[in-house]
Amino acid sequence: MNLTSKYPRSPRQRLAGLVHVPRMIDKARACKENTLGEYIYPCPLDKQILEFLNVDSDAFMDKASTLPEATIEEWVEYLVQSKSRRDFEKINESILNASPDTDDAKRKFKDILNSIDRNRFDITSWAELIDLEEGRM
Repeated sequence: MNLTSKYPRSPRQRLAGLVHVPRMIDKARACKENTLGEYIYPCPLDKQILEFLNVDSDAFMDKASTLPEATIEEWVEYLVQSKSRRDFEKINESILNASPDTDDAKRKFKDILNSIDRNRFDITSWAELIDLEEGRM
């Protein structure tokens, strides 16, 4: 996966019932191939998912770079088999609703948003901003 020439998948996409995992697979594969470009792996959203899975970023990267997606999905399902439906809802909401929480992050968020469209006041989460920036909104 070469993220210097294309975007990773949307943070809204799901795998094994979890948002952001397909995007994280794309970024982990790109990181392993040294084609991550300006993306960050693991970013703060990745870290939330990794914590939920109880897996470190290197282990996830190894799986993402060596296994087909169907097998990764089975592995993720195995890792979360003891999680409740509410656990899934909470982590998905946390990822999709994550917004800047420090003054620096708020400035960065506003700068990115203004560089794309100064008239978008409806964009409040990182997932929304990512999709807007990558042309999915």
